Amino acid sequence: MRIGAQISVAGGVVKAFDRAEEMGAESVQIFALSPRRWRSAAPPDEVIEAFRTRAKEATTIEGVYCHAPYLINLGTGNDALRDKSFDCLVEHLAVATSLGTQGVVLHIGSHLGQGLDAVTARIAEALIGALEGATKLAGEPSTKILIENTAGAGGTIGRSFEELATIIDAAANDSRLGLCVDTQHLFASGVAYATLDEVDAVMEEIRTTVGLERLGCLHLNDSKVAFGSNRDRHENLGEGEIGAKALANFLSHPAIAHAPALLEVPGDGSGPRESDVIVAKKILATGVRARKRR
Repeated sequence: MRIGAQISVAGGVVKAFDRAEEMGAESVQIFALSPRRWRSAAPPDEVIEAFRTRAKEATTIEGVYCHAPYLINLGTGNDALRDKSFDCLVEHLAVATSLGTQGVVLHIGSHLGQGLDAVTARIAEALIGALEGATKLAGEPSTKILIENTAGAGGTIGRSFEELATIIDAAANDSRLGLCVDTQHLFASGVAYATLDEVDAVMEEIRTTVGLERLGCLHLNDSKVAFGSNRDRHENLGEGEIGAKALANFLSHPAIAHAPALLEVPGDGSGPRESDVIVAKKILATGVRARKRR
């Protein structure tokens, strides 16, 4: 498993590779466009070409991912908000595709009390439409949408793997739809993985719902809040309610070794640091050793 991180693109997206290499990250997640705006100007062609070239040169980094804005809500009943969300997703997918990334991580949004059944069809239609729209804009097949599980607050969609499978099924099981599993969200949603047996059960649930083959990446975080609290609050590894042992048990499962684990921890307030990458690699190594002794 590769250990990566959310990386700042201050000064330009290409600089993300320098920062990732300096901290020892083996995979990269970025915001290719502003996460705080509905519309952003796409990078010019020369920047896109420089990014692709730098990605090939970064031999210690395998896999680049983008994160869609949290503004997006494909489950809303508000037509204006849904249209803005759709257009925003298309734009981000197109840029991520042009940059040659492996996927765009997406929070679907909230059904806002309507219930999942009432919004499933419109979400599925939006996901397929966004992939097709991005393909047209980018002039090449769209990168994947990696739907992220949620902590389960309010009407957020994706609080269980069964919910995510329902959405993907409604989208005709399109192969361009994948999964991103966030360790903090999983814990906060009430899914236990403290022991090796519990981790095995989680993997079996993913296998029989969404499918392990759809797992594109992980978001690696500890939790500021208690198990089952349904709140999205990330903490540095080993400093939260999940703890290093449970994270080691989870990360070391062979079924997810193909997916990079991307740190989204607060660090010292500015995001992941070199020290956080080192801790993550130690936790993974501890888990691998424990499994060998099982």
